[in-house]
Amino acid sequence: MRLLITGGSGFIGRHLTNSLIGYEADICFVERECVPREAVETITYKYFLSESFQDYNFDALIHLAGAAHEAYSDKEAYSLNVDLSKKVLTKASWLGIPKVIYLSTANVYLNNKGKANVFSTLHNVSRLNNTTKTKLEAEQYVKESSLTYTIIRSPLVYGEGVKANFSSLMRLINKGLPLPFRAIKNNKRSLVSVYNLVDLIKVCIEHPKAANQEFLVSDDNDMSTAEMVALMAKVQNKKNIALPVPIWCFKLAGKLLNKADVINRLTGSLQLDITHTKNTLNWTPPYSVEHGFELAAKKSTRDN
Repeated sequence: MRLLITGGSGFIGRHLTNSLIGYEADICFVERECVPREAVETITYKYFLSESFQDYNFDALIHLAGAAHEAYSDKEAYSLNVDLSKKVLTKASWLGIPKVIYLSTANVYLNNKGKANVFSTLHNVSRLNNTTKTKLEAEQYVKESSLTYTIIRSPLVYGEGVKANFSSLMRLINKGLPLPFRAIKNNKRSLVSVYNLVDLIKVCIEHPKAANQEFLVSDDNDMSTAEMVALMAKVQNKKNIALPVPIWCFKLAGKLLNKADVINRLTGSLQLDITHTKNTLNWTPPYSVEHGFELAAKKSTRDN
């Protein structure tokens, strides 16, 4: 099997590639720069999109590249999520690549109440941030392309090598600092370890029932912020020094510091119902939350 992967050098892409090499797949990365990598062919977007590139032997495109959690301008978000997707899919269609697996975001459900499933109506789309709205727009283009598609909507992904807020929180807990999260115990959030996400992507590559489907993914073990912090302390053999700061204090700080979105993610809920994914693909997440937290802690501890 020959696979074309965009965003292969990113956090998820690296884990996917390491897993696929043992899966006996030939892999080609499409990246901004052509950096030689062991066991992986790399080409630039410029070359891939040019008329010179005419490799017709790929079995699937796995499109991971795009703007996700970082702060981007509206122009950057549109360019990375919509423009890039259009160009890559148009070229893939011209090459006759039969299928695409597109990694989208579960943040499209941020304004929904209750546990979201893949059939949930998306309310208040106008209130989504620019990266989420453009991911949603890219999804539509994926569906309208000539390729057989599989769209995977993922929540926060963690594991060895994860960065951003998850890694920062791990390091703070490793330092033994008292943290004000004990009272955030009534929210619930779905997470997914990169190991479970990679396993699902691999299933979707070949499973016939993945064709023209949308799937949600998670560890199937939702947790409150307080539970997450407690588990982070446990896997690092640290005491969970958590202070019971009232939630209204967080919300007030969010308004004063113009960080309301960050506070909403910290104190709010985002639960995903993955029943459709499990039943359609006969799939269950093979790795526990604790497994993913332990591997994420190893990297965070080394960087500490």
